[in-house]
Amino acid sequence: MLKPVQLGNSGLMVSQLCLGTMNFGIPGQGHQGDWTLDLDQSREIFRTAIDNGLFYFDCADFYGIGACEEIVGKLLREMLPREDYVLTTKVAMPMGSNPNTVGLSRKHIVEGVNNSLRRLGLDYVDQLIIHRHPHGLPFHIETPIEEAMEALNDLVRAGKVLYLGGSSMFAWQFAELQMTAERHGWAKFISMQNHYNLVYREEEREMNPYCEKTGVGLTPWSPLARGILTGAYQGSFDAGSTTRSSGSDRNRTESLYRGEHNFPIAQRVVETAAKYECTPAQIAIAWLLGKPAVTAPVVGVSKPSQIENLVQATAIELAQDDIDYLEELYRPVDNLLSLGMS
Repeated sequence: MLKPVQLGNSGLMVSQLCLGTMNFGIPGQGHQGDWTLDLDQSREIFRTAIDNGLFYFDCADFYGIGACEEIVGKLLREMLPREDYVLTTKVAMPMGSNPNTVGLSRKHIVEGVNNSLRRLGLDYVDQLIIHRHPHGLPFHIETPIEEAMEALNDLVRAGKVLYLGGSSMFAWQFAELQMTAERHGWAKFISMQNHYNLVYREEEREMNPYCEKTGVGLTPWSPLARGILTGAYQGSFDAGSTTRSSGSDRNRTESLYRGEHNFPIAQRVVETAAKYECTPAQIAIAWLLGKPAVTAPVVGVSKPSQIENLVQATAIELAQDDIDYLEELYRPVDNLLSLGMS
């Protein structure tokens, strides 16, 4: 059973794992492709998550171009009183062909949140995450950060958003946003959802220490490296064993994980799992939960049994020798943000 933990230095309590819902929606709608789960397939996963103490859920307007929010909202309204769960959604990614339906302008932020609330069937979200920095994607207009931060603050003051979070960006950019908010007396970010796992550790250089120092909770995305750390690729991108790893999403995985150390590290995860008599996924999550400022990794699953498996990972404490063994092969790679996308 998961325990509640404090998110950063805020007053918000969340579960030790966050359920990522990118793969819930309408099959064929959005970028998820051939691994999207429909409403009925998603329901059992939600029920299993809740039964295991998971009450922190993450979605985004962009997932399924709105379909994800519709399913997540319906299932949460069906299963839990509003005060019993914490829900995050996101804004910034393109929601249509109109130039004002993308980015972090005041117009898109306000309209985007209103549309998200309508799809979710809710009056407010617990946390709104900006999906990237206002200048973080090549197809975004470089909105002045004061415009974006004031619009976010206005939504907090209006009660439509309770807390703010950020997602993948450079540490200097995140610091600039936080300092801008502080200077104007606006709401600051309480969390950072960044890209962090055993085969992509570039965030250990600046973002993670900055968040630890300033009381910002980390909720890493892709904690299992899109299946690499579970053994789904069986040592090669050509050997995918799941719908996701062998389907259209494989190209996205290859674009994110370019290091020669990927599969050798994954093999060490397998070896360590055998030593602890558990699964590779549990080892990868246990390693991540032992890192400073990491509060609740965002886990994606396709079966209820995977939730139960990952919940058990929160009870595993890795010996320092095993941590050293898992980390030894890592070599620096290009920071994906420097390539324009992460």
